[in-house]
Amino acid sequence: MIATFVNTATVIVGSIIGLLVHRGIRDEFRTAVFTAVGVVTLVIGTAMALETQRFLYLALSLVLGGLLGTALHIEDAILGLGERLKRSFARDDAGDFTGGFLSASVLFCVGALTIIGAFEAGVEGNYGLLLTKSVMDGFMAILLTATYGVGVAFSAISILVYQGGLTLLSTLLRPIVNDLVLSEISGVGGAMVLMIGLNVLNLRRVKTADFLPALVVVVLLVLADPWIGAFVL
Repeated sequence: MIATFVNTATVIVGSIIGLLVHRGIRDEFRTAVFTAVGVVTLVIGTAMALETQRFLYLALSLVLGGLLGTALHIEDAILGLGERLKRSFARDDAGDFTGGFLSASVLFCVGALTIIGAFEAGVEGNYGLLLTKSVMDGFMAILLTATYGVGVAFSAISILVYQGGLTLLSTLLRPIVNDLVLSEISGVGGAMVLMIGLNVLNLRRVKTADFLPALVVVVLLVLADPWIGAFVL
């Protein structure tokens, strides 16, 4: 859990720096930052999505996961949590608090690096990957906070719960995690990061969190791969 605590700390520190930048930036510069963050997010998402080895699994996971998440109103629930956090800990002029909380939580948690790093930390006591991720997340937190505001800092809670939980459960989950699982989770996660980029650039409003069940669906498809893989390109 040490590396996860470091990760939460770097996000908080990055958010503080980004908040100082956010407060002093003029509107025209804020637009430039929005564009830069949106483009960078699209690049990250594309790189992750292209790691998939089973494009059919990617498509099925997004469709089925999106339907399930929409039926369960997952994004509405997370935004509701964000609003409660905002009322408790932030001012009314805190920027797009819920948008920052949601976007940063997804971006920092859906990558395969989170899973690999958590498993190496939990099973082998190797913190290298999570410490590397911590540095990357800290810099992204600066950019996201400059874009959205203080809500990004509260994504540290998501990192602590999700990444910390994976680390604690790594011994139990290790048998089902293989290269194909990681590549397909990265593919689905990358597609979700692309959705964040579309939202940041105002190209399309996508309820990204409603697609979170796709991460579970893709794992189930990979577990069934020994029986259905011969029919999948």
